[in-house]
This record gives sequence, C-alpha cells and structure tokens, in this order.
Amino acid sequence: MLKHRGFPGRMTGTDFQFVIRRANKKEGPTKIIRRERFKDRKNLDRAADTAFMSALWHYFGEEVFERGNLDAGRLSWLFGREVVPAEDPFDPCSYEALLRIDVKRAQAAFPEVFAADAAPMDFDEDDWDEEED
Repeated sequence: MLKHRGFPGRMTGTDFQFVIRRANKKEGPTKIIRRERFKDRKNLDRAADTAFMSALWHYFGEEVFERGNLDAGRLSWLFGREVVPAEDPFDPCSYEALLRIDVKRAQAAFPEVFAADAAPMDFDEDDWDEEED
C-alpha cells in the first residue's frame, strides 16, 4: 500500500481521519462506494469534506493518483462526483486503484478550495502522516 507522505492524517481538532496507518491484511481494502450527501448533514461533516478536498487538491492537483493509504470512508463522500475513477475497469477494493479529481465538479461543489486566493487548509503539525511502518 502506497503511503502518501506529507498528506494530512486527519482534520484538525476532530476525529475525521484522512489516511489509514496500515493495510487491512485480513479482510483486504475497504470498498470505496458513493455516499449520498444530504442537505441536512452537519456543518462539521461538510467542513471535513471541504478540508479533505483541499488536501487532495493541494497534494495531487489535476494528476491521477493512487488510492494508497487514503481513507475509503472519507473518499466515499466525494467518490463519483468530485473524485472519479481514472481507470477502466476500476477496482473499488484495491489500494492500487487510480483516481483523479473532476476539477469542474469539484470547483462547483467546493469553490472556496479553488478560489484564486485559496491556500491549503491549516493543519496542525501533528496531523501530517509521517509515520513509518
């Protein structure tokens, strides 16, 4: 499993994780699914989506990226809309699955991330995944 060094481990001040520390060797990778984002979601949940999109954008940009240690649950909130498969056939149960940001849809859903003066979200030093396994 590819570890994205320098990618934030979680959203500051919360338990919303962005990466996993180690591969699930017993059951295999968690499947990425498309989760519906209903209008009545909590503000903190929406903020986590924005922070994760900001991290993805500033880390990968328009490049294709491997799922690696990115959290499947967090990816699932964006999957099929702002984050889409970059390969056909796509295996949602693979750490090697290739993804990309659909920039037009991401800009429409998260304009604050793509604003001209936007900077990466402010993450605490402790939140960056630098751990070796």
